[in-house]
Amino acid sequence: MQTRIEFFDLSSDRIKALLGVAKVVDKSPLEPALKYLVKIRLSQINACAFCLDMHVEAAKKAGETDKRLATLTAFRESPFFSERGALEWTEAVTLIAQTHVPDAAWDAARAVFTDDELLDLTLAITLINNWNRFAVMTVIRGVK
Repeated sequence: MQTRIEFFDLSSDRIKALLGVAKVVDKSPLEPALKYLVKIRLSQINACAFCLDMHVEAAKKAGETDKRLATLTAFRESPFFSERGALEWTEAVTLIAQTHVPDAAWDAARAVFTDDELLDLTLAITLINNWNRFAVMTVIRGVK
């Protein structure tokens, strides 16, 4: 595919800003496995092949199972996920124009997260949404 913008070459200050947010998310007390599931689920929703490839590989190296990765899109029906509240919140925040973050998603997230944890989760969600959008619209147009 044709390169649209050499984002990583042209925007070092912008990249540094996003990487700064990534450091905050990385330092958050959220479980690493949860962070991977959020990244993967968002990349599925946003159809970002590059990010899916990267995050699935990283999740597997960190011990995530093939069974959970294969059924993540059906997490509501799958018996393999205790992270449903976080995944509901992830989808609702990502699809905000469609969902307007319904009370059910809020209730599911509030049942398992403190205020600080919910802010950390929301920051993680908005960050990966940013990365997905930059990857899809700029230079990263497919899996390398």
